[in-house]
Amino acid sequence: MIVIIFGSPGSGKGTQSELISSSFNLHTFETSKLLEYEFNNSNDDNFFEVDGEKFYIKDEKKIWETGGLCSPPFVTQLVLKEIRRLHNEGKGIVFSGSPRTIYEGEKIAPVLKELYPNKIKVILLDVSAEDAIHRNSNRRICTLMRHSILFSEETKHLKFCPIDGSELKRRKGLDDPETIKVRLIEFRKRTMPLLDFFNNNDLPVNKIDGADTPVNVFNNIVRVLKDDKN
Repeated sequence: MIVIIFGSPGSGKGTQSELISSSFNLHTFETSKLLEYEFNNSNDDNFFEVDGEKFYIKDEKKIWETGGLCSPPFVTQLVLKEIRRLHNEGKGIVFSGSPRTIYEGEKIAPVLKELYPNKIKVILLDVSAEDAIHRNSNRRICTLMRHSILFSEETKHLKFCPIDGSELKRRKGLDDPETIKVRLIEFRKRTMPLLDFFNNNDLPVNKIDGADTPVNVFNNIVRVLKDDKN
């Protein structure tokens, strides 16, 4: 099975992806983590060449750090390479925030249809801009396995991840309110058009209220995944 979960920053994609991954035995695919790993483990002078154009790590990293979306050809090359690797290993995938642009959708969707025919579900987690900013600016990430710990009365005093015990930290810069506002603008301008793209390519989008409690959002997603009509 392929599950594509997308929504604005702070919509709960990471949390729901982990829950779906565990429940349906799928590999969690987070483009943000793929990019973060690439930026932290590659020389800034390295580059990817796509269709004769060079995309340097240092330039893409600068875009990423300021809240923008990295160049679609650069991202798509990384994503397609990982998709094929996972398929060769016989794994299903839950995508958290990928594809992000029409360009990526046009390149990635045909490959997914070819490798996983009739096994693709698309989910949109819908949250307001106010909720997105609040969630992102208050959440913390664990330092070991990168779990995202949502802000609540129960979690606000936590210093260590309740899942793996590692220290919890805010992502300086990336989760600042001003950076999040840029990311929200990018999402509306460049990612939301994917709604029409998916619907027009026999991949109907299932809209779910992402502002609900995580357990209710999860249960609503499960209903969609088990419904053969969607």
